[in-house]
Amino acid sequence: MNVVTKELSITTPGEDAIVDLTDSLQDLVKKSKIHSGIAHLFVIGSTGALTTIEYEPGLLQDVPAALDRLIPRDIPYAHQETWHDDNGHSHVRASLIGPSLTVPVREGAVVHGTWQQIVFLELDTSPRKRRILVTIIGE
Repeated sequence: MNVVTKELSITTPGEDAIVDLTDSLQDLVKKSKIHSGIAHLFVIGSTGALTTIEYEPGLLQDVPAALDRLIPRDIPYAHQETWHDDNGHSHVRASLIGPSLTVPVREGAVVHGTWQQIVFLELDTSPRKRRILVTIIGE
């Protein structure tokens, strides 16, 4: 069993940015020389999240709109009263979506559907430099 740990670094313009990580992850897996196993991604930070979507213009609008309906920006959050900032909703959104994602590796490549991309969701209200830890485990 081999373990390879790498890091993806991205810069986002702030809230509602959705960054396609699929090609970058495929490149890391290929360079790892792991043929069969898993790739685990973890966002270092509490206001970003990982998931899969079909990375297309409609969903790039629909996902933030759905989050606005489910977890509105403009309601009171105790976090904001504590820290006097504006990102209480960002923390709640990130905790519900989650900071990690595990995907299979087969024949030296990440397995995903034709219309399924691995994405980072920027949920914080300001531009951010993000670090995503990638651990590739297998043979």
